[in-house]
Amino acid sequence: MTEENKKKPNPIDIHVGSRVRLRRNMLGMSQEKLGENLGITFQQIQKYEKGTNRVGASRLQAIASILGVPVAFFFEDAPGQEAVGNRGFAEDASMTSAVEFCGSPEGLQLNRAFVKIADVKVRRKIIELVKALSVDEVD
Repeated sequence: MTEENKKKPNPIDIHVGSRVRLRRNMLGMSQEKLGENLGITFQQIQKYEKGTNRVGASRLQAIASILGVPVAFFFEDAPGQEAVGNRGFAEDASMTSAVEFCGSPEGLQLNRAFVKIADVKVRRKIIELVKALSVDEVD
């Protein structure tokens, strides 16, 4: 491996780190809290999330357990996976955009607020409202 490649994070490490960040944010968990649960510093979590440091198998298993997802979650839509013919339960393009939205600040805020609404009828009305607002206007 050349000196240039050693300084550049591997695309898979970057992807895994971004999925760790996505799930941690979806749960409203801080880097510090995740680090405490793992017995490491929040700085190490930052390095994992940026892909600067590679997450070992046992540590990834522990992260998956803490964040309540299977290890496979961190590899969904990983670079180089596009050529796979039978994707099984993998996300389609619309699901990928939904995951990206859920990882955005607005998506996280909306999700957190929405799940706090106890009344099912109110949640359905909100969905109807959003659908009505999202229809393209034709002039």
